[in-house]
Amino acid sequence: MNLDSLENNIISCEKCSRLVEFRNKIAQEKRKSYMDWEYWGKAVPGYGSPKAKLMILGLAPAAHGGNRTGRVFTGDKSADFLFKSLHHVGLANQANSDHRNDGLKLDGYITAAVKCVPPGDKPTAEEKETCEYYLNHEFQLLKKLQIVIGLGKIGFDSCLKFVRKTHPLKMKDFKFAHGVRYQLPNGLILFGSFHPSPRNVNTKKLTFEMMVEFLETVKKEL
Repeated sequence: MNLDSLENNIISCEKCSRLVEFRNKIAQEKRKSYMDWEYWGKAVPGYGSPKAKLMILGLAPAAHGGNRTGRVFTGDKSADFLFKSLHHVGLANQANSDHRNDGLKLDGYITAAVKCVPPGDKPTAEEKETCEYYLNHEFQLLKKLQIVIGLGKIGFDSCLKFVRKTHPLKMKDFKFAHGVRYQLPNGLILFGSFHPSPRNVNTKKLTFEMMVEFLETVKKEL
């Protein structure tokens, strides 16, 4: 299996009936400002270079972002903030992530722990477990991977759960916070970052300056 065949498997996945029903509902009802869009309405694969040394790992596609555009962290406020920051430090060729064919190139690979938009942004434990199959393959196929950024606690924990499958570790030993850095027993370096959600950005829990400083630190390790 390679990343292209994995992408096809993810796009055609219908394993979680609750998520399939919800993603289809969003794609049919749409948001008023996107009525002219033909929503993606399927599972959303990761994207980036097969030779990536860096993985950015979030929670799940957004209802009117990834579920609309077909690319994770694309077409919503979180994407606007994240790619403005990535572009500023030279990890992306442009400051916008609008749609699948917008010319975006990322110096790395970006994906989500859960490939379909969940109601209330809260996947069930069973849904997260089902989607681990795809995330595990992404980890295994990125042969040059060195660093993982967990965007939010679920992304952070999902990396730990992958490593725990082959190396003994206790989740409680790895506390999530913005800017934390851990050397994992399989050789990967895991960083934690607050999620660039509108809530975190609007409340100044995460600022552009904070994110740029954090990404500069990560970039120095690459």
